[in-house]
Amino acid sequence: MTSTVDPATSLTLVVRRKVVLARDIVLFVLVRPDGGELPPFTAGAHLVVRTPAGVARQYSLCNAPVERRRYLIAVKREAAGEGGSDSMIDALNAGDTVLAAPPRNDFPLAADARRHLLVAGGIGITPILAMFRTLVAEERDVRLVYCTRSPEATAFLHELSARELADRVVIHHDHGDLQRAFDFKALLAAPEPGTHLYCCGPRPLMHAVREHAAHWPRGSLHFEDFGTGAHVVHEAGEHEFVVRLARSGATLAVPRDVSILEVLRGAGFEVPSSCESGTCGTCRTGLLAGAADHRDFVLDDDEQQSSIMICVSRALSPELVLDL
Repeated sequence: MTSTVDPATSLTLVVRRKVVLARDIVLFVLVRPDGGELPPFTAGAHLVVRTPAGVARQYSLCNAPVERRRYLIAVKREAAGEGGSDSMIDALNAGDTVLAAPPRNDFPLAADARRHLLVAGGIGITPILAMFRTLVAEERDVRLVYCTRSPEATAFLHELSARELADRVVIHHDHGDLQRAFDFKALLAAPEPGTHLYCCGPRPLMHAVREHAAHWPRGSLHFEDFGTGAHVVHEAGEHEFVVRLARSGATLAVPRDVSILEVLRGAGFEVPSSCESGTCGTCRTGLLAGAADHRDFVLDDDEQQSSIMICVSRALSPELVLDL
């Protein structure tokens, strides 16, 4: 995912506290240097932070939006990452400053939902927790299912294990055993009217949720994956293909390691985009011909016949014809 922090519009934030939440997960409490109010945000929002390694990374805000004098972000060490999370955990300490873009929300709560089912896996708890805290405070109908490998790897375990939340929260540990995975088929079999589902976590978890919630009403499913979608390795492998633009007449080759969106930008085409992870729908483009390899979390089965998310999806056929 491409994220940037513009120095002209960025916020300078001070690390007030740094707390170890779980194995390889650290909480940062960020405040303004003068202690004043911060720009408002809504549940599900994120910050793009310039890490000590010099790269920009997206971190969800996990505190309740009513808190105006601090931002809370939780960072997980990613062994296979590019050093951004490592530098946050190893090099950023209380008293240090960071630059961040103002909060942005590509994963908001649905205004018309009567019930909310929240599903989180691992560090995916961060935006989900802000939602949960908000909905509980508003005395809304909400249930949280939180899947992790073990108690030692579970952020916010103490808070979410509180006795008063027992009828709202299910915490499930699979201990790395696929045979002990949470039963999403049973959970999602019969959606109650007016229920919206929000999911954030590892891609296998989100694929399982997507599969077992395929029969839910259109518009009731919401996914956030921190922009990891563009980096998924698919079993079928990657291959080069061609996109033909019906309106402009251009034909462009898409290399195996470059997205359609990036190819279009490189050719000078201005295409709207936002999350670049297949979760927000901003880059939705008309698909006129060809077989697409849909890798997003937005399009329903019937929509996939005529649309494609060009930030993450690719081609099964040698050529795709786009309405551009």
